[in-house]
Amino acid sequence: MKYFLTSSPSVAMDGAINPANGFLDNLRRALELPIRAVFVTTHPDDVAFSEHCSVCMKQAFEEVGFVFESYDLLDRRMAPQVEKLIEESNFLILGGGHVPTQNAFLHDVEMAQLLKKGYDGVVLGISAGSMNCARIVYAQPEEPGEAIDENYERFLPGLGLTEVQILPHYYLCKDMLVDGFKVYEDIAIPDSRLRRFYVFPDGTYLLGEGGHETIYGEFYLIENGVMRQVAGDGQKMRLPFV
Repeated sequence: MKYFLTSSPSVAMDGAINPANGFLDNLRRALELPIRAVFVTTHPDDVAFSEHCSVCMKQAFEEVGFVFESYDLLDRRMAPQVEKLIEESNFLILGGGHVPTQNAFLHDVEMAQLLKKGYDGVVLGISAGSMNCARIVYAQPEEPGEAIDENYERFLPGLGLTEVQILPHYYLCKDMLVDGFKVYEDIAIPDSRLRRFYVFPDGTYLLGEGGHETIYGEFYLIENGVMRQVAGDGQKMRLPFV
């Protein structure tokens, strides 16, 4: 299995695939033909949202020359067929959206167990999808009420593809407030005691293959209450590092 964990594979919000940091070249190299894709939604019970996201991602890849032999949407309606879908696919796209909602759906369909059976395709994580690939997912509060809810679970079991806990969309989110709290200064940085969060701007991604992980592009670390920049755009860094 190879996995690409992105903040977003797109340029801004227009849907066009972002080639920054060799993303398209590395993805084309990793994918085997013919491509049989499955798009996993973050909101399995919202048909309109799921279909919109799935179609937009398919079109974006087709516009840069990807040809799909098959392309299926995995939402609640298709959950009974999940084992067959995963077995027959070689490109699994984990969409973006609300982390805990997708996380619950991934557990409902036993995605971690299905991948551990020997899935040898490519996994592409998008935002929440990338976050849910971690062994322990940091579900940073993002919706109103979550930052002040004492019962909200900020750490969830994930798919276990990586130990890396990603916070995506740095430049879009760095000034965001949730329940009056700054998402970095008041939430993520205090939560980083004895933990390490990897902060990715759009255009940055982690590539895992052959037992090794490499981050391509600009990224930051938050750990032990401190945030620092580690690499700039155009750089790549193999994990682990000091």
